[in-house]
Amino acid sequence: MPTLAQGVIVPLITPFKKDLSIDFEGLKWLLNRLAEAGVDGVFPSSSTGEFVHLSMEEIKELNRFTVECVGGRVKVFPGATANSTDHVLEIIEAAYDAGADGVIVAPPFYFRPGHEVLWRHYSLIAEKSKLPVILYNNPAITGIVIPVEVVAKLAKEYSSVIGIKVTYDSIKYLMRVIDEVKGVRKDFAVLTGSAYLILPTLMFGGDGAVAALANVYPKTLKELHRKWASGDYGAAARAYSRVLELSRLYTIHDNIGAAIKALLHLAGAPILPHVRPPLATPDTEALKEFLKKYPIELAP
Repeated sequence: MPTLAQGVIVPLITPFKKDLSIDFEGLKWLLNRLAEAGVDGVFPSSSTGEFVHLSMEEIKELNRFTVECVGGRVKVFPGATANSTDHVLEIIEAAYDAGADGVIVAPPFYFRPGHEVLWRHYSLIAEKSKLPVILYNNPAITGIVIPVEVVAKLAKEYSSVIGIKVTYDSIKYLMRVIDEVKGVRKDFAVLTGSAYLILPTLMFGGDGAVAALANVYPKTLKELHRKWASGDYGAAARAYSRVLELSRLYTIHDNIGAAIKALLHLAGAPILPHVRPPLATPDTEALKEFLKKYPIELAP
């Protein structure tokens, strides 16, 4: 059974001008190139896009602009993460008005909620959201692992909860989500948030990846997914080998969004390398060497 969220979804960087306001022209350039590369969806207001450094109004405007710019060429799943359930619902309402396809929601991270509070947060969102909801498990950032039991219960009780993005270095967790939650809902999407786990995710029965790497190397990731879906597993494995090489980008700097912006800038894209404090730009020498070996996959 097909899922709404599958294939390669890009957690977008948020380009900034020199004064650190959002650079919508730079974002438009990137969105057009990603659509041309054939990605399946984009994820504005993401962790890669420094959503915690954006105001509520900036998040709403960023999401609205993204929907308008792609014009239906790819699906748009804005981020809707906040420590307040009401604030999440406010973001979702604006994303619905803008015409988004769904939203991606990480747990509230300040109070580190237990199972009961986590269930209350997501169930209230599921009940009130006018858009499909994709859960987002990223314990390295939030400090919270969404229990598989909670994911399965949400999937079973709410048709509006359509999938999960798993950014978690645990093959066991990934396999449990695929086996136990898809056992409840075959149309429930399971997406890895780590590019280097895309092939294992597909092999276990998952649906694709929400990978920051796709901001600069969308064609390799899309080639892997396309070849896997067509049954050409040898070609998929060869594409995966390249994905593993490209994943070394994550080791160059402690923030992947900053590394991607700097890499795009070095490649001549109309994207400035600016990030908002306290983030810092990476060492350009290491990125120059990386770029020589692995040119970006976006049309000029």
